[in-house]
Amino acid sequence: MTGHVVDTHLHLWDLTVSEYAWLPPGSPLHTTFTAEQARRELDAAGIATAVLVQAEDSETDTEFMLAQAGRHDWIAGVVGWVRLDDPDTARRQLDRWQRHPAFRGVRHLVHDDPRADFLDLPAVRRSLAVLAERGLPFDVPDAWPRHLGQVADLAAALPELTIVVDHLGKPPADPEEFRAWLSTLRAVAAHPGTVAKISGLQRPGEPLTADAARPAVEAAFEVFGSGRLMYGGDWPMTVPSGGYGRTWDAVSALIGELPASERSLVLSGTASAIYGVAERVR
Repeated sequence: MTGHVVDTHLHLWDLTVSEYAWLPPGSPLHTTFTAEQARRELDAAGIATAVLVQAEDSETDTEFMLAQAGRHDWIAGVVGWVRLDDPDTARRQLDRWQRHPAFRGVRHLVHDDPRADFLDLPAVRRSLAVLAERGLPFDVPDAWPRHLGQVADLAAALPELTIVVDHLGKPPADPEEFRAWLSTLRAVAAHPGTVAKISGLQRPGEPLTADAARPAVEAAFEVFGSGRLMYGGDWPMTVPSGGYGRTWDAVSALIGELPASERSLVLSGTASAIYGVAERVR
């Protein structure tokens, strides 16, 4: 499967630009990852286009990504950050970011935020209502177990908001926890304004294989359907677990089992609908 693919979840970061304080010192991730490196990884997998996703809750990170999008035409869009807990500031930031044609959505690192009730905060809900008014989707990362239930509540409260569950909400390995995750994911998917990314399924110290990813991916197909799922490579987060190629091989093997029309949705159609980006053939 090459050509008609949009990778909807790719990161770049530059340690001379920002600190990215969550990066583990001494790890393979604690280094700069450039657009040129990313392009080589995408080329090797035969993928033409990607969406950059924020890696820090800062204006600096969003400015950096938008600058990269201005220099590299393979960057189809940017999911940036705004201060959701301050609606007036969020509006001003959105006014600024939306002047750039690559700006396509918003994300906040809820899993790193000390406020466990972040998605329930009235100020955050008001800011998210502004996103909905402007037709901008909201990405939620690493949602299990802390936030996935809140996503269902948020979707019920703001049905006009498009909510993107990154990494399928991080399905757990433990069988009992997996069942609880699936039940919660099903509650999220019951709201038509929700979609999810088949991304970030690697686990520390374990190679990602099609067999390892199959239970979560098949569950996602069951509850969302192909028209509400999209592929994301999550590079360079995959570097410690084998890199881009291993992730693409595992996930594309599972997506390849779908009928052609459904495969096209996961690989590019949903990305076009949610982020307004188009696939490009190299």
